[in-house]
Amino acid sequence: MPTTFRDLHQRNNPFILANAWDAGSAKMLAGLGAQAIATSSGAHAFTLGCPDMGTLTRDEALAHAQELIAAVNIPVSGDFENGFGDAPEVCAETVRLAGEIGLAGISIEDVALPATTAYDFDLAVERIRAAAAAARALPQDFVLVARADGLMNGRYDLDEAILRIKAYEAAGADCVYIPQPASMDDLARICAATSLPVNALAAGKFANISRTQFAAIGVARISLGAALARVTHRAIYDAATAMFGDGDFSALTKALPADELEKLLG
Repeated sequence: MPTTFRDLHQRNNPFILANAWDAGSAKMLAGLGAQAIATSSGAHAFTLGCPDMGTLTRDEALAHAQELIAAVNIPVSGDFENGFGDAPEVCAETVRLAGEIGLAGISIEDVALPATTAYDFDLAVERIRAAAAAARALPQDFVLVARADGLMNGRYDLDEAILRIKAYEAAGADCVYIPQPASMDDLARICAATSLPVNALAAGKFANISRTQFAAIGVARISLGAALARVTHRAIYDAATAMFGDGDFSALTKALPADELEKLLG
């Protein structure tokens, strides 16, 4: 049985990293069987009435992460965008601060938010090298995930993304993540290109892929991003559209019974 957050990362036996957006959703997910929780920059931004992509500050992300850590008794990882700065030393400081509040790990992207421009290859690698050195200097174990987001944003192709994750591995990353490749074949190629655990995102077309299928190609971790939060927003949208448009309240009959909800929150 896995005993640490790192131990959960097993090739061909992926765990679900459940992205929560507040203490209540974190408690519910933990109560329903999540082995680990993660923040989601997008889902967190939605709770503040903001769009995704570079709208949060590091202080906001750290405070939000602390709320989730306090809410559950399982590991919590941080979706920390680009490390909240361009310079390698900023990424290192972000890791240090994340470790101080008790996060089990964080992910760092290679995109200069709030733009979608990818960092130059050499700078992107130096950022991960600095973050990894800071992670190793922490008194506790810490899982650093290096993300290659330029593929998703159309800034480079799959070959470049794979070159990047290989360089991130050499620089000291513990896990790698290329969000939203074009196909399962491409995701399988990503898994084969590295000895590190690979994170896959169960969103978009990949929401139709089962855990068994992810496992078969070597995925070690499946995250949800903001997808589960957007499912709740779909429920609000559908119910409110019916209420305010037609005076139809029938969507409210699908509400989770109060006693079940309170049991999970308790």
